[in-house]
Amino acid sequence: MPESVRHLYRQAWRAAVWGIVANALLGALKLAAGLLGNSIALISDAVNSWGDAAASVVAASTLWYSQKPADRAHPYGHMRAEAIGALTVSVLIIVAAFSVGWQSFGALTNHGPIPPLWILGVAAANTIAKEALFRYSYRVGCRTGSFTLIANAWDHRADALCSLGALLGLTAAYLGGPAWAWADGAAGICIAAIVMASGVRLYLESASNLMDRQADVGLVEQVRNAAQRVPGVEQVEKLWVRSAGLEYFVDIHVQVDPAASVEQGHTIGHQVKHALESEFARVREVLVHLEPCRPLPPV
Repeated sequence: MPESVRHLYRQAWRAAVWGIVANALLGALKLAAGLLGNSIALISDAVNSWGDAAASVVAASTLWYSQKPADRAHPYGHMRAEAIGALTVSVLIIVAAFSVGWQSFGALTNHGPIPPLWILGVAAANTIAKEALFRYSYRVGCRTGSFTLIANAWDHRADALCSLGALLGLTAAYLGGPAWAWADGAAGICIAAIVMASGVRLYLESASNLMDRQADVGLVEQVRNAAQRVPGVEQVEKLWVRSAGLEYFVDIHVQVDPAASVEQGHTIGHQVKHALESEFARVREVLVHLEPCRPLPPV
């Protein structure tokens, strides 16, 4: 694995570890505040934060495992573990959302005491912290190309929205008095709905990635242009670029002069492979198939 790619893995892994620490601490803070302040929304939000911490553990573990070199049982390497991690994160999000919704539904009718004013500050601080964590994780995820980290970042954003919902519900319950005590439970249900939608979306995206979805159109065109610049390549007939962790596999069919010898075609194929692996550090493997160049049909 090139050092530049290994560096990307290290960046993504560090961001996941920060997610573990931050979510564990925030979860403990919100649970304590929710128990002391009798807030079901804040307790539900604490459960969600611990789910986020568990998701970050999965992200960090799979990012570490993805870097293992290829072996006899896994000749293509272990990069798919990163996508499996993203799928697991999405399932954890869905389970956490169901738990939050169940608890909040009961709070609609079983009203507790009105939460104190200080608990609003806890909810506000958590909203700001989770939004900051989202921005950090999403930036690193985009820079490294880590699908697991991007999924984890959107989980942080969902948690920030959940915390905002909890803050609004607590504020309504505090200002409105007993008549608005149901607002705390309603906020918890809104939290569950947001988290559930986020989990389902991430699950579908992760599953699509595991099914060898074509890479971003911009990257595919860059690869195509790089291959066409190789001397001897008449045109690119077919091109598939699929992601595997933070890296890519390329299957490309290039057309060459039909009169070229086997040796000449073999040389062109190696030049295409070398050009793509040199220009795109995250391209792990290139499979080149040669085709005779066919003249365009008459108009």
